[in-house]
Amino acid sequence: MNSIFRYILIISGVVLLGITLWYFSHIVAYILVSAVLSFVGRPIVDLLGKIEIKGRNMPKSLRAFSALLLMWGVFIIFLTQLIPLVVSELNYFSAIRPENVINSLQGPINWLETTIDRFSSDRGEVFTVQEFISDKLISVFNVTFLGNFFSNMASALGNLFIALFSVTFITFFFLRDENLFAESLLALVPDKHTDSFRHAMLSTRKLLVRYFIGILLQTTGIFTMVTIGLTIAGVGFSHSILIGLLAGILNVIPYLGPLMGAVLGVILSIATHLDLDFTTQLLPLTGWVVVVFSITQLTDNFIFQPFIFSSSVKAHPLEIFLVILIAGSLAGIPGMILAIPGYTVLRVFAKEFLNNFKVVKKLTSKI
Repeated sequence: MNSIFRYILIISGVVLLGITLWYFSHIVAYILVSAVLSFVGRPIVDLLGKIEIKGRNMPKSLRAFSALLLMWGVFIIFLTQLIPLVVSELNYFSAIRPENVINSLQGPINWLETTIDRFSSDRGEVFTVQEFISDKLISVFNVTFLGNFFSNMASALGNLFIALFSVTFITFFFLRDENLFAESLLALVPDKHTDSFRHAMLSTRKLLVRYFIGILLQTTGIFTMVTIGLTIAGVGFSHSILIGLLAGILNVIPYLGPLMGAVLGVILSIATHLDLDFTTQLLPLTGWVVVVFSITQLTDNFIFQPFIFSSSVKAHPLEIFLVILIAGSLAGIPGMILAIPGYTVLRVFAKEFLNNFKVVKKLTSKI
């Protein structure tokens, strides 16, 4: 009876903790991102610790600041190379006019209208594909849409500034004090569970480091394959880089991300080549773009994802799918992105503290 009561208390505590973390999810996200960045910057801090100046090692604060400065430097260099490319592409797309799109797609539009007219039984109201597409394009390029877009961008940049400042501030202290994050959590744990909790944290750290390194390699691989493939297909190097970057970033979203990246890649490829003849040039180019994304997706499914999940998550594909589905229902796309690392943490701690339950043993047998 006491054992059952104890497990009920543990489960209740976990549920209460989950609700609290959910309520302060943005702060939790800052802390988790800072923890991951501290893992990345830790080798730099350790390397700087071996440097001696007049027989003295560098102070911890200086080492942490130097490592943080180096990581920010790499990030800023990346942005300085990326931003001009993005601005150039936005300028290109801003010059696109709806009438140009209609003229470029006049052939397939006429074919669609003929087909619809042939099979349509209602002759009373005249429907034309050209008017439909024209209305949609005008709604996209109108002033209201652009105003809302830039307003949302300004709001997002404000939130991004707060997030970057918070993450930078927290990361500095995580880099300066290696065990700060772990000791802060251990302070909330009863003494009799300290060793088990510390062991679970070490296991979690190893799995998450492997997972995030795998995600980085996966994103880089997707970006490289799409960029090279689209360049060979004739999309153009500058367009290919932007499409590849978007595809790599969107691929982080499980299941939906690759599809979103492929659809967006096809649309951008078509939009940047409206001057081509549809039948002899644009249609074959679109086909090659689809082939590039298909090969990339197959490579991701059979090489990248098995490597990432087998070395870190160590869970059945159906199990992962259900977890992502539940997380997506609860929190949308952010939930889908955080589902796998969050589930990994829960499995590790469940194995450490709830291993007496048969279902826990089954779910954590491969960890």
